[in-house]
Amino acid sequence: MTTIDFPRTTRRLQAERLHGHVALREAQALRYRVFSAEFGALAQGTETGLDCDEFDVHCSHIGVRDLDSGELVATTRLLDNLTARGLGRFYSEGEFNLDGLAELDAPILEIGRTCVHPAYRNGATIAVLWSMLADALNQGGYRYLMGCASIPMRDGGIQAHAIMQRIRERYLSTELLRANPKNPLPLLEIPENVIAETPPLLKAYLRLGAKICGEPCWDPDFQVADVFILLKRDELCPRYARHFKAAV
Repeated sequence: MTTIDFPRTTRRLQAERLHGHVALREAQALRYRVFSAEFGALAQGTETGLDCDEFDVHCSHIGVRDLDSGELVATTRLLDNLTARGLGRFYSEGEFNLDGLAELDAPILEIGRTCVHPAYRNGATIAVLWSMLADALNQGGYRYLMGCASIPMRDGGIQAHAIMQRIRERYLSTELLRANPKNPLPLLEIPENVIAETPPLLKAYLRLGAKICGEPCWDPDFQVADVFILLKRDELCPRYARHFKAAV
């Protein structure tokens, strides 16, 4: 359990593992607030005010809590390669054909369904969440972190296409794994000089040293373009390695 004080905001944020049914429902309720209520996603369980699917009970869940309000303000879920093998696939394989995944031959941790309360979308909250993710990487001895990061499609895809133009120049790598989208992003011609803001979570992954392993997958239910990220543990960017403690 990690607690970090941030005097500038007077918020006391604590990273924690979310155990039990009540904590899982908290995470699912936060995910519903962000994915469905805020961004209009059509997800399972929305009639109950929860975002949930069949993977939840098989994943471990971590989160960030505001100690003053007691509110869960960020969450993500983790699925390791052994559990995924028992299930028959990783969650990401519902969107991508992952060529080369079997050849990685090393412990893998998949991160997914990451979301942050709108009032807490800053580097401090992500840093606290990363600290607990570091603990999970350390304890499991995972060599790779992988998953999906989303780009909103409510503008018809302009932001997604503009971001991908930049990603292809600097962050695209299929050397270890190639992620082929099952539902490719619809074609859209945009000028090369169009600039779009990279979503905070995707930006955080890229700063850590993650690579994008292919073109995006369009998820019409969540109204996003998902890009597949792969982070090799021993290539973690030194500038941000402090968030991962001894994970490098």
